[in-house]
Amino acid sequence: MKIPYGRQHIDQKDIDTVLETLQADFLTQGPKVKEFEEKFASYIGTEYAVAVNNATAGLHLSVLALGLKKGERVITTPITFAASANCVRYAGGEVWFADVDPNTYLLSINSVKKLIESKPKGFFKGIIPVDFAGLPVNLENFRELAKKHDLWIIEDACHAPGGYFVDSKDRKQQCGNGKYADVGIFSFHPVKHIACGEGGMITTNSKDIYNKLSLLRTHGISRENMSENHGGWFYEMQELGFNYRLTDFQSALGITQLAKNDDGVHRRNEIANKYKKEFKNRIKYQSLPERSFNAHHLFVIEVEERKGLYDFLRAHSIFAQIHYIPVHKLPYYQSIGYGDASLENAENYYSKCISLPMFPTLTVTEQNFVIEKVLEFVN
Repeated sequence: MKIPYGRQHIDQKDIDTVLETLQADFLTQGPKVKEFEEKFASYIGTEYAVAVNNATAGLHLSVLALGLKKGERVITTPITFAASANCVRYAGGEVWFADVDPNTYLLSINSVKKLIESKPKGFFKGIIPVDFAGLPVNLENFRELAKKHDLWIIEDACHAPGGYFVDSKDRKQQCGNGKYADVGIFSFHPVKHIACGEGGMITTNSKDIYNKLSLLRTHGISRENMSENHGGWFYEMQELGFNYRLTDFQSALGITQLAKNDDGVHRRNEIANKYKKEFKNRIKYQSLPERSFNAHHLFVIEVEERKGLYDFLRAHSIFAQIHYIPVHKLPYYQSIGYGDASLENAENYYSKCISLPMFPTLTVTEQNFVIEKVLEFVN
């Protein structure tokens, strides 16, 4: 019995839907993409959604759509996948890392505020908070800070479709709904909630940003200025764009996966609650702020002998994972001047963190075995 940290769940309906699309007229640039975008926007509660071939492409397009230019500076968290920072580098910008909260593992607003206020106004252009492990960042607080300093916000919600927090007016704010962020980003990698093989979605409530994203996604090409003097072949390349399109058969899979997300998130929380019950007062795990709902892409614990536990679990066919090596400690970032960066909370977290199996089809027997082995090692 091998137990991975994450696993996609593809059922017969998913398979039938993909086969039906493969036998239809369009494999890409067809109706399934638009259908997926509309259903996803409705599910998240946002005006617009733009499907892309992966979340990294979504991040790249988003910084471009928000006007990031060479040399401009953006703040993000070091506890994330590298793409959250890399997108800034793709546009020639500079990444600045703020520290994380030691209990939620989310980007610390106090650390961000201190960093912003240490520099003259206009020094930074934006903030990229990450809903790490499925736990939503309270973006209402970040929006107040961003508004004061004229910054945009990209919400990296790749871990969190179905997560939410309740704002100061008692309104439920779904991750990625665009109420407090300019854009949201989601991932459809196989270990994520919604699996398309690869894929991503950008959400926004701004028509201007939506139009810019749509243009950049497809080579910067538009057919909107066609006239009666042109034939059906005519198009114009308005900007230097990219081929970041999602296919129709991936979109078809995304539609059926999306329909199951609420059930999947419910099961993920059942699993998380069992872990918490067994580990309470014995092992530290990610805290849950009041009025927040964690979508639980991951279940992360902290232990002193992390490498020992990692090896012990693997010896028992439990394939836990580490999320993440702090981005500022990666060789690329070290080589471009981040070698002296010191982010105490992030580095302390990394020295102890380990992600346990978390996916909707994890059985009770499998989870009991994981818990048994973790406690056996720790005790």
